[in-house]
Amino acid sequence: MNVQPIKQRYKIIGGSPLLDRAIEIAVQVAPTDLSVLVQGESGSGKEIMAKVIHDHSARKHGPYRALNCGAIPEGTIDSELFGHEKGSFTGAHEARKGYFETANNGTLFLDEVGELPLTTQVRLLRVLETGEFIRVGSSNAQKTSVRVVAATNVNMLQAVQKGTFREDLYYRLNTVPIHMPALRERPEDVHLLFRYFAQEAASKYKAPPINLREDAQQLLMNYRWPGNVRQLRNIVDQMSVIERTREIDIATLRTYLPAETTALVPVPGTASGGGLEGINERELVFKFLFDMKNDLNALKEQVKALAGGQPLSMPMAPVYRDELLMPTVQQPQGTVSIVPASQAMHEDVEHTEVEETLSIQEKEKELIAKALVKHRNRRKGAAKELGISERTLYRKIKEYSIP
Repeated sequence: MNVQPIKQRYKIIGGSPLLDRAIEIAVQVAPTDLSVLVQGESGSGKEIMAKVIHDHSARKHGPYRALNCGAIPEGTIDSELFGHEKGSFTGAHEARKGYFETANNGTLFLDEVGELPLTTQVRLLRVLETGEFIRVGSSNAQKTSVRVVAATNVNMLQAVQKGTFREDLYYRLNTVPIHMPALRERPEDVHLLFRYFAQEAASKYKAPPINLREDAQQLLMNYRWPGNVRQLRNIVDQMSVIERTREIDIATLRTYLPAETTALVPVPGTASGGGLEGINERELVFKFLFDMKNDLNALKEQVKALAGGQPLSMPMAPVYRDELLMPTVQQPQGTVSIVPASQAMHEDVEHTEVEETLSIQEKEKELIAKALVKHRNRRKGAAKELGISERTLYRKIKEYSIP
């Protein structure tokens, strides 16, 4: 299939086989009414595939609607999708049509579909299977004929395993999967995109286009681009406005590329500083458990040494657990030995073993609770501290029943 005309029509830049394959699947599935799930990282251009499908389908003369599910508060998402009746909730001063009603005989693009609440997922599954929906506050079912194209930047199978996304809905949406490759998966397209964006910026800002020297081109292709095409466009715009010289060398380009790591957990001493900024909530918990495992192994070695009458291999500072307890040695996270004051005079002391939980959910709940206390229950600050969205934080608070 010749995909070049489609690339020209939608201004899709690149010659990667992965990109061409995604376009081919979109065109082939377009004449059918099958549901499509476009998967890819944020900024990789997933919505373009939805437009290609709509424009090459029998519904091309019908309406095309797009909704970012992650941007709608949980309390109003049902109203946005299915509409509501007058007086159905506070502020519903008049009846309102939802997206499934206004997109009738057309295509509905649901971006970030993985962010939908479970109750909304049930309603969505009913529409996909029966073509019927019910407005919020109504008991009358209405018919609709809508082609659904969904997109997500999360691993849906992991979401299903975690219980945050319904398995039956996943397979209903994923009738035909389309993978949008990340920019690092098609490095041969990076310089093409750079030149295209540079020409766009030159026309927009009335200045000569910027060019890359050979060493800078190599750096551009080797960078991992966590923000994908969107990040590349932003960097080109920045350099086009800020830099006086039109020849960009490797030193100048480096100042515009944020330090990033490909590791699951940042390594201390790297450009990330070994901190927790930039990693998601799951990675934060894994890092905590990984550190705790190392400390636990170190503690076992110390217990072995003490049992064999050998000296400790590392110095330990005294720690005071309570006014009623004698000082004990500082030990890594894991098992803590506590010596009651009443027994401190005896040589053979019984030690109470306190095992810390290794449950990911418990650690996640503990971190969220600490963040809320630190920010005085201000969810915006707590979400920023944890590196997650406010919507995700709100869902986690409800899931773990955090007061």
